[in-house]
Amino acid sequence: MSLHDDAVLVLEGYGEQEELRRAYLDHLAAHGDAVWRSCAAGHLTASALVVDPKRGRVLLTLHRKLRMWLQMGGHCEPGDRTMAAAALREAAEESGVPGLALLPGGPVRLDRHPTPCAWHLDVQYAAVAPPDAVEAISDESLDLRWFPYDDVSRVADGSVVRLLERTLARL
Repeated sequence: MSLHDDAVLVLEGYGEQEELRRAYLDHLAAHGDAVWRSCAAGHLTASALVVDPKRGRVLLTLHRKLRMWLQMGGHCEPGDRTMAAAALREAAEESGVPGLALLPGGPVRLDRHPTPCAWHLDVQYAAVAPPDAVEAISDESLDLRWFPYDDVSRVADGSVVRLLERTLARL
């Protein structure tokens, strides 16, 4: 199964945000390369919000290019077999935390947003950090920091706040 096929299956099984879910599926139907950065009409991306439920905190990255506090995530790569695997890979790479585990049940949210180059149709997951998690900043970040859940709305935009709310509802 291709990553494109997996994205269709994931979105067909996603039971929320019906209008946006349908827009993602229509985009996938219209563009064979919809999961790749090369799709000029916009492309799917995969991200994961890294949470530490025992300590009531979330790990955010200060994105190098956008200069915003965001969840970990980005473009799909040829080695990614599933959207979930892409999200987990991005979370591990950008957080430096080994042993992350995605929350069961598939994506937590969808978020479509413009970037300087193209639309990102983000498939957003949540990942639980192991109790001994130690983060390590990557080249893609200016900073990496744990924030108490209550502080996220002060540092991040509404998309991250909504992702955290949906994640907490699922925990």
